[in-house]
Amino acid sequence: MTADKKYSYFSHRECEYFPCHPGADPENFNCLFCYCPLYLLGPRCGGSFVLRPDGRKNCSGCLYPHRRENYEEIVRRYGEIAAAMPDS
Repeated sequence: MTADKKYSYFSHRECEYFPCHPGADPENFNCLFCYCPLYLLGPRCGGSFVLRPDGRKNCSGCLYPHRRENYEEIVRRYGEIAAAMPDS
């Protein structure tokens, strides 16, 4: 179970932005994925985002990567994330 794995969750309560999403539960807010690794997947990310007029994603209403229970799902998708990365 993810809740027993200490490496899969941390909450940085001293961060000046904590919690960085409106309406987030500070008692269950995972800062591990502060910068969401799923962003690169665009509309396939699985989170709740809205598109701005310029086509960029606005993820301010999405709590998916910040919920403790989603750690394993995000890590499972690292292959998909790597495949979506542009060649450097």
